[in-house]
Amino acid sequence: MTGTATAKPQVKQLNLPTAGNRRASISKVIIYVVLSLWALTTIYPFFWVIINSFKKKGLIRSDSFSIPTGNAFTMDNYKTAFERVDIFGAYRNSLIISVTVTIVVVLLAGFAAYGLSRYEFRSKKFVYSLIIASMMFPVFSTVIPVFRMMFSWKIANTGNVGLSLLSVILPQIAGNLSFAIIVLMGFIRSLPIDLEEAAFIEGCNIFQIFFRIIVPVAKPSFATVAIFTFLWSYNDLFTQMFFLRYKDSYTITLLLNEISSQAGVNYGLMAAAVVLVVVPVLIVYIFLQKNIIKGMTAGAIKG
Repeated sequence: MTGTATAKPQVKQLNLPTAGNRRASISKVIIYVVLSLWALTTIYPFFWVIINSFKKKGLIRSDSFSIPTGNAFTMDNYKTAFERVDIFGAYRNSLIISVTVTIVVVLLAGFAAYGLSRYEFRSKKFVYSLIIASMMFPVFSTVIPVFRMMFSWKIANTGNVGLSLLSVILPQIAGNLSFAIIVLMGFIRSLPIDLEEAAFIEGCNIFQIFFRIIVPVAKPSFATVAIFTFLWSYNDLFTQMFFLRYKDSYTITLLLNEISSQAGVNYGLMAAAVVLVVVPVLIVYIFLQKNIIKGMTAGAIKG
């Protein structure tokens, strides 16, 4: 009698949900519901401003929550905003200030972060402590001595548009440097030094190592610093109110403040002005949000 191998029937294992998986799925549902409600509370106010910017003043008072359609829809608020003030000139001044501040801060902070991360020198800990301490002082406590210094340099209140913008650029650079240095140091310290040593052996100097190795590798962190610096500079109303006294040098946020004070109860005009100020910031954030997330998480874990 010949022995034949009997094949055992294959039994499929059913992945039945366990108590742990059910608890995890329920917790995820709760988290998503809470986050969705939180997102609605954040998005709805801006949506309310947008829909009311296309309504007439009287309609906003009587029915501010309806979507404007048909005769209720109007562009008069935006026409009035462009006729009363120089919107494009304000955008130009805002871009000049924000772009200049961003470029200088990224460059200076990159050099400082690289030097503090890679070199040992006397008083290094003291310099790092000063950078940390400078973040603890609010701008309100330094604006008066800074204004007096700018006035003594004959930069502030001169009536010259270029000098007025410079009087805003310099304090904003100083105010954003500490944050930028701390963020970049956290990423540069996590980079392996082998790449820099290999480049040095090949004959690269310090500037070639920085621009050809450090900057490309740390691009997410540099992008994060650039984005936050640009947004903070763009939205900085307090400094601009002190140094920009002439209408030719007004920025878009300062122009919004003027429209709000002049419009009074004209809520449609105020809503249109808010949209004109906020939309460019939203566009920048939407297109660059991946760089913000990468930059904030990069360097958090070594290896």
